[in-house]
Parts: sequence; structure tokens; C-alpha cells
Amino acid sequence: MAVDVLLGLQWGDEGKGKIVDHLSDRYHAICRFQGGPNAGHTIKIGKDKHVLHTIPSGVFRPDTMNVVGSGVVIDPITFQGEIEGLQRSGLDCTPNLYISRKAHLILPTHRYLDAASEAQKGAKKIGSTLRGIGPTYMDKTGRNGLRVGDITQSDFKKRYQSLKNKHLKLASIYPEIEFNLQEEEAKWFTAIDRLMKLQLIDCEYFINDLLKNGKNILAEGAQGSMLDITYGTYPYVTSSNTTTAGVCTGLGVPPSSINKVIGITKAYCTRVGSGPFPTELFDEIGEKLMEEGKEYGATTGRARRCGWIDIPQLKYVVMLNGVTELVITKLDVLSVLDSFNAGMFYSLNNGEKSEQLPFDPENQIRDIDYRTFQGWKNDISQVKSFSDLPEQATSFVQFLEKELNVPVKMISIGPERTQTILMD
Repeated sequence: MAVDVLLGLQWGDEGKGKIVDHLSDRYHAICRFQGGPNAGHTIKIGKDKHVLHTIPSGVFRPDTMNVVGSGVVIDPITFQGEIEGLQRSGLDCTPNLYISRKAHLILPTHRYLDAASEAQKGAKKIGSTLRGIGPTYMDKTGRNGLRVGDITQSDFKKRYQSLKNKHLKLASIYPEIEFNLQEEEAKWFTAIDRLMKLQLIDCEYFINDLLKNGKNILAEGAQGSMLDITYGTYPYVTSSNTTTAGVCTGLGVPPSSINKVIGITKAYCTRVGSGPFPTELFDEIGEKLMEEGKEYGATTGRARRCGWIDIPQLKYVVMLNGVTELVITKLDVLSVLDSFNAGMFYSLNNGEKSEQLPFDPENQIRDIDYRTFQGWKNDISQVKSFSDLPEQATSFVQFLEKELNVPVKMISIGPERTQTILMD
């Protein structure tokens, strides 16, 4: 069989958690391939709302395996907190949870460095979630990191101490911040003891054996394509490859194993933290989208910046990811507007109009050319089929299909599992 990929096409927060949960009964395994506890995948089932940071979003399906891949970075404290939170709600996810030995560990001093570095930047902050993600990936590429498999080695504590000492020397160049390292270390080692009791795997062999045995796999991305370390709006990006290419290195599978690439976009656009956002709204309409869409970060709680959907940006990530089908989320949020827009062209500082995302969008884009759509002003949150949507809504969906040259397969019209329209 093959690996299907599901990822966000904007700056994250597109609704990936709900869609993975909706699709997960079609797959034998759901696999996270990158990122760490900076992700916040929200799943609402009945009256219960769950926010997952590292654990894959297939945990609510009893027969689905959930794999934390080699490209993920794990904070044992956060990870254990997620497991315990699920257990308190009546779900023990550990029998179907598998963790790659090659996944890197976030140390308390990684979080300390992250917070100290961001504090020093002042107005030039990149909008880090302060979870230690960046410093952990820096140690990974610098060949200093500690991996999950290292916790079973006899010299683990010695290697931990060596890396901790390195971090403390680095931290001395930054202004002091409030951080109780002794307390965080105690919690960390307790969580390490619990992590050691979980099912640790050699992810590359585990996944390829599943494929050889005819199993269906869904690779679940975190963050969004525009936060990719290479192709995102650098330097306001995350520290991993959030595009389809990251699946191969994050799970240990060949490119030939990739089948469908499911791209998720909101019907408008949001971004958390700093960085360019060409279609951002700074008026009461942006505020209205934020309130109606409940646009607050699941991980940080920060209010999300809101703006119109950006067609050149979406064409860019559709190209990068090889998207084969689209999911549109939060179409219901547009119901509160008399009209809404889609960004069609960038007006650049050199006087040219372009459908291509420039090298430096923050400084090269002067303005946006928009196309305006009529709203429908009807509640669509309980609609069951595409044909029952207002004509204005169906026209907008068809417009997106035509512009992006990718079929829309699913439309989300609310946070519940049942608030989903399947196009087939």
C-alpha cells in the first residue's frame, strides 16, 4: 500500500486535527512526521474538546495505530501530560501508541534557551511558541542532540549533563529570565521514566513493514506549509520541513510510497505570531472573523491575525506539496459577512503584478488585487450535502477548485465530526 499525506496549506491552524480524526477510520496507522509540542490539533467529539500537541490525531479510533515519527521532537513533560489528559477523559491511548527511537528529546534547557533568545530579540521576535523546538532542532543538526533511544543507554545521564552544561554556557550571553530549572528537571526525569515504558520502535522499519503488509498509512503534518524552514516566510518559520518532502525524512519512507496529498485551507486565512501576511485585515472585518472563527491558538492562546484567502500563496504551496485534493475548513465563518474577498495578484514595489510569491514578501509586496464575492448570510453549520449550500457558497468552492486546479473533497462547516460535507 502507500502513504497518504495530510498537511496545512497556510500558516497552520487550518483544522488538521478534526480532518485527521474524521479520516482516521480509513487508515491502519496515523503518523506524525515533524514538529513537536508547538502543534495544537483540536478535536471536538460531542461535548468534549481535546487538544493534541504531539500525539497523533488518530487516538480516538480504537483500532488505529498512532506513530510519533523520527522527525518529531518530544518534550517528555508535555507528552506525559497529553497521555494523562486523555486517560482522565476515559481513553488510554498507550496500547496503540508507538514512538520512534530516533525522535529527538526537548530538554528543559532547550525551553530555557528558546525563551531567553526570544526575549532578547525584542521587536524582532519571530513569534516562537517558547516550547524549545528551535534549539532542539539546532542540536539535532549540530549533532549534539539526545534521542528517545538514548534513554535506555547506560550513559544517558552523563550525556544529558554534558548537553545541559553546553546550554547553560550559551544561555549566559542572554539576559536572565525567570525559569526554575531544578523544578523543571525533576518533572522531566519523572516523565522520562514513564516514556521508557511506552512502545519504542525503529520507525523506518516499522512503517515500511506496515506498507509491505498492505496497511494504509496517513502522515499527519503539524504547523502549515508557509512555516516550512526552507520554503516558508523565512525567518518567521518553524524549524522543520512542513511540506510533503518532510514525510520521507520524518518517517523513513521513499518518495515512491507517497500517494494522495490532502491539502487543508481555511476559507479565509490566519497567522499566529510575527511575519508577513499579505492579505491581513486590520479593521472590524478582521475582528469579526477572529471572533466568529474563535481564532485563538490552541497551544499558545494567542489571538490569530486574520485576513482574506490568498490565491497566489495557495498556488505556491499546492505546487510545492503536489496536492491532489483539497479540504476547505471554516466555510461557515464567512456566513456572518455581507461580502468577502480573495487575493488574486500581488502588486510589487517594482510596479509589476505577479501571481508568484516573491522572495521577500514582507518588503516586495506593496498591495493586493482582490476579487469580491457575495456572502450568503445564512447559517450553514447543519447542512449535510454540497447541493444544499447557498449558491454563493457553492460558487466560491468551485472558484477555488478552478483557480487551484485541485478537486475539493471535503468541506468543514463546524468543529464537530458531524459538521463535515463529503463531496463524493
